Amino acid sequence: MNQQTTAAAAKDDSSVAPSTAPAVVLVGLNGFGRQHLGNIQRLASENKISFLAGIDPKDPGSLVRGENTRIFTTLDEFLESGLKPDIIIISTPISTHADLAMKALATGADLYLEKPPTATLEQYETLLSAAQAAGVNVQVGFQALGSLALTAVAGFFENGVANSPIGALRAVGASGNWLRTTGYYNRSPWAGHRQLNGVEIADGVVTNPLAHAVASALRIAGAQRAGDVLSVATDLYHAHQIEADDTSVVRLQTNSGIPVTAALTVCAAEQQDPWITIYGTEGLAILYYTRDELVIRPNPESGKPETSQVFGRVNLLENLVDVRAGHAPELLSSLESAGAFMRVLEQIRTGAEPKDIPAAYVIPTDQGDQFHPVIPDIEHFINRSVAAQSDFSSLGAPWASEPETSGTFTVENPSNAQKQGIARLRTGQDISITNSPRPFLDQLATLGGVHVSDQQPLDHTWHLGVSVALQDVNGNNFWGGRTYTRADSRYVWRQDHGHIRTVANSFAPNGSSVRSELEWVGHKQQVLLDEHRSIDFTAFTHQPTSATGWIMDFAFTLRAREESVSIGSPGSNGRLNGGYGGFFWRLPKAENTQIFTDTLSGEEQVHGARSPWMAFSSDFASEAVSLAQRSTGHGAATLIFCSGDGDPWFVRSSGYPGVGSSLAWDAPVILDPGASLTRRVRVLVADGQWDRSAVSALFQEFGSHH
Repeated sequence: MNQQTTAAAAKDDSSVAPSTAPAVVLVGLNGFGRQHLGNIQRLASENKISFLAGIDPKDPGSLVRGENTRIFTTLDEFLESGLKPDIIIISTPISTHADLAMKALATGADLYLEKPPTATLEQYETLLSAAQAAGVNVQVGFQALGSLALTAVAGFFENGVANSPIGALRAVGASGNWLRTTGYYNRSPWAGHRQLNGVEIADGVVTNPLAHAVASALRIAGAQRAGDVLSVATDLYHAHQIEADDTSVVRLQTNSGIPVTAALTVCAAEQQDPWITIYGTEGLAILYYTRDELVIRPNPESGKPETSQVFGRVNLLENLVDVRAGHAPELLSSLESAGAFMRVLEQIRTGAEPKDIPAAYVIPTDQGDQFHPVIPDIEHFINRSVAAQSDFSSLGAPWASEPETSGTFTVENPSNAQKQGIARLRTGQDISITNSPRPFLDQLATLGGVHVSDQQPLDHTWHLGVSVALQDVNGNNFWGGRTYTRADSRYVWRQDHGHIRTVANSFAPNGSSVRSELEWVGHKQQVLLDEHRSIDFTAFTHQPTSATGWIMDFAFTLRAREESVSIGSPGSNGRLNGGYGGFFWRLPKAENTQIFTDTLSGEEQVHGARSPWMAFSSDFASEAVSLAQRSTGHGAATLIFCSGDGDPWFVRSSGYPGVGSSLAWDAPVILDPGASLTRRVRVLVADGQWDRSAVSALFQEFGSHH
């Protein structure tokens, strides 16, 4: 027998050369099990594993699972066979994971468990304790956690802020715009259920289709174990005729102070690759985790270019095999590291049930098994949600729950003598801390229904309707976003954000006014200022011009407590013409804009001017209005801002539309202990665009009545 023949004989004789490759059993050969079958067959062909058996009551056939594969209908049947597995893969419905995993652990085999590991947090904790007691490896099938891009991102924050391309980590967001059809939910009895016949299922967009987005975001934020999560809040909806959620926001706070926001849907117009946004103090990075592409986008003022790199990915089954053999230090997606995700799942499972999105806000698309509901503008709301660390309710999505509101304002419409809602007062408690939470007026509209305010817009998520906001109060940022400092001569991210809390509101019985007592609380939780605020609305009609609208009188008094208070702005800290702060009104998207005073015209001339009044006249189209409502909510309106305080006007139109009265334009205002200051602004709001002569006439009759 020649040498070649001898080698071949040895290869065929297991008694001569016993295989050291771990024997793998796959429970669940259909559905996602098909992906595992392909991976098993690849690794077996490379002699890294051997395929011991497949388990499924529905045999997919030899063409799928291999001609020589031993098949069992249940895990119990396999266990009775006496075969000894080294690794058991469980790829079955979520509701079966806990029971099957516990049986698998009893064999002493290592376990690969599909995501999510269990349907409840209690099941997870029981399984984790059992796995630790058994001393076996348990890998959870969050495949995206095998991405080498995650290793690169972790490296950003391990070698000091100076060496990070995006600075220090400050927030993480997950965005998913997917499309799922009726056929997807009809594929199995459990699909789309929270529970089925008393059994926990947990098959929502967050916990199943786009679970990888959530798991990847948590990993980047440093939240792995259940104890790494401080709080979880959810905002859940569905447009499909299912029990579980299909369009949701999860807001999570880690114990290390990093906020994580996941905004996800399977009701998009078309499927997109989901992504993770990693927000740093000096820029951001975007991870497209399905293709392991990492885009690094430094802040524009840095002058550094955007870069992109595609990374490799470690297969999680191979990683488990390597850990068993001592060739890899740790599992990339261990059962222990799934605890943070399970906290999210548990909040979804035990929290409020998803709310229906009414048919009026949904575009039905295709038919039969290909039918799928499309939520107009959902991509826009998902972008805003992640950027603002906010949810659909807070953003004012027309189909979402009402946000926390103190009250609404009405006036009597002169044209029909009917009460008409024109604004609401939000508490601001649902606003992200880096956007400086504060009470604000929201959904302001003309008598003709034109929206004239915006809040948490994508360009400046800290702009909140109509409010009082200041960027420097004894070093505390009550404006939101980055802080302009004299030392840096630029805007920088700092942990300096304060918030304004409501102590008491007193509304007039007719709904036209409110008196508020407020406290300005610094980032170290100290009260710096007390505020008394009054807001009054009245309707008006001006016969000479035929203008009809309403007037808002807005007055606030700030009083220092036991210590002196310095009130400043970017302008007082060295930014030329950047003296914003005080009363501020964020307007919606505006076109054909005219900005003028009695003698000046245009943004450049009016910005920084001191004048008894200034006008902002434009065609408005609120981006907060869904496509389903765009037959209303937009149109022409004129706002006339009046004040006798002599503060410069702050006005923007080219970058974004907004108007304010600047309290500390180029120098700080100092309040001694117990001292106070008062500012008053009157705003006339009328439908239509009005020229200088008409506005001047309106001001003469109504503008100076404080």
